[in-house]
Amino acid sequence: MNNRLFITIEGGEGAGKTTIIERLKADLEKKGHSVLQTREPGGVEISEKIRAVILDRSHRQMDERTEALLYAAARRQHLVEKVMPALEVGKLVLCDRFLDSSLAYQGYARGLGMEEILSLNQFAIGGCMPSLTLYFDIPPEVGLARIRANGDREVNRLDLEKLDFHQRVREGYLQLLERFPERMVLIDAGRPVEEVFQEAIGWIEERLFT
Repeated sequence: MNNRLFITIEGGEGAGKTTIIERLKADLEKKGHSVLQTREPGGVEISEKIRAVILDRSHRQMDERTEALLYAAARRQHLVEKVMPALEVGKLVLCDRFLDSSLAYQGYARGLGMEEILSLNQFAIGGCMPSLTLYFDIPPEVGLARIRANGDREVNRLDLEKLDFHQRVREGYLQLLERFPERMVLIDAGRPVEEVFQEAIGWIEERLFT
């Protein structure tokens, strides 16, 4: 299994990940790569059902540890059913969110502890880590304003959290960038889409071909 072909995209709410991932997939396929585009939580039937439970706006009473465990369960199923088989046949995998989301959201922003969430997810992923993680950085107030302005976007339970929660998520990601500099890079997602895309594709090509 070639983990070099496993690339994840991270960011706070409204960072524009989906738009850029779709462009990355199209560009890489045009250049001859076989690309799998997927997302977390979700990507396969079981994980999509877990996603529905996690993000249901009526589940405001969900316990933080329950949330963390559900994310890890969805991650495991998605990994073994979809991501790992794709990597084994040489596909390039672009995944919208992975382990770092749990570390930033549940570990840091929810206050469960990054080490505790890392340990939980190490059990779930069994050592399968991406070679490159692009973190799309944007001030939370800007990202949330984008969501409010986009009538087509799903508004989920996490979008309803207060601004200070999303600020803690960003702080968590910035700590992860310092902790994993060999894998994670920061991209300013507040710029025009074309600029964000060009920087993202540049990082991917550098990691794939150098």
